[in-house]
Amino acid sequence: MFFDRYAYHGTSFEQTYRCYPASFIEKPQLESGDKIIMPPSALDRLASLHIDYPMLFELQNVAAERVSHCGVLEFIAEEGMIYMPYWMMENMLLQEGDIVQVKNATLPKGTYVKLQPHTMDFLDISNPKAILETTLRNFSCLTTGDSIMVAYNNKKYYIDIVETKPAHAISIIETDCEVDFAPPLDYKEPVRPPAPVTASKTPAQAEEPPAEEPKFNAFTGVGRRLDGKTMRSEPQPGASFGSKDKQPQVSNGGGQTPAAASQGGNRQTQGKLVFGSNSSRAGPKGKETKEPAINPKSELEKKEKPKFQPFSGKKYSFKG
Repeated sequence: MFFDRYAYHGTSFEQTYRCYPASFIEKPQLESGDKIIMPPSALDRLASLHIDYPMLFELQNVAAERVSHCGVLEFIAEEGMIYMPYWMMENMLLQEGDIVQVKNATLPKGTYVKLQPHTMDFLDISNPKAILETTLRNFSCLTTGDSIMVAYNNKKYYIDIVETKPAHAISIIETDCEVDFAPPLDYKEPVRPPAPVTASKTPAQAEEPPAEEPKFNAFTGVGRRLDGKTMRSEPQPGASFGSKDKQPQVSNGGGQTPAAASQGGNRQTQGKLVFGSNSSRAGPKGKETKEPAINPKSELEKKEKPKFQPFSGKKYSFKG
């Protein structure tokens, strides 16, 4: 069957045309959507085939193996020619006058679409969702893999169609479609500076009180006998003879312990060196000092075992 010198095959519309950009017929509004302008003969053929509305078409560039979908705006083009948006020609790798195959198509209504802007400039728009919603009103369908153009404030933004549901190509006319965004192609995650390393204190270290400095205690050494024998009672380490706040408990009425009394009374006989003792010092003028109390236990030990007495031998004369 032939119609106006162009062949139409079977019950579907399928024809080849030479494509030209919309600027050739002064139709700048074509650039804001995905609709093309076809010749009047195409309308006559489509009307005889009882094509469902809205009319949707599949565009195919056989040489580059690129496929896309579009709608139709008017049937006023010259025979054998179609006019289409320039961004769509770039998307299909078409040049002016190239051959494109046009075929009618039926697409399901879309329920989901995922978009990805080419640059981050699109996110700088005050309300990108509203701009995108307004722009998509001029579109009839979306195809996965296409790059649509959004014009705003004398600037063009290109957006990739990453995913569409429920099919590879969907119709967006009179349908509720969920829209999702992927990060822009030139998006780079900011490099976070390394966190400064701080020495964290454990709870034990945080609650530990500051260590007290050791106090100086005078005369805390160990006494030694001149004869080399071991002493029966060693002085307590850390005891201070000059300290008044750490005095041993009093066991007798004289205010001295038995050990101190025996050492004070027998220091000459036992051969010990005693420092800081007040037993041999004279009291204030006119007052007599009290004799130290004698410990019965020390006297008993002294009787049981004789002590070494230096310089206690016999004396001799050189005269004989």
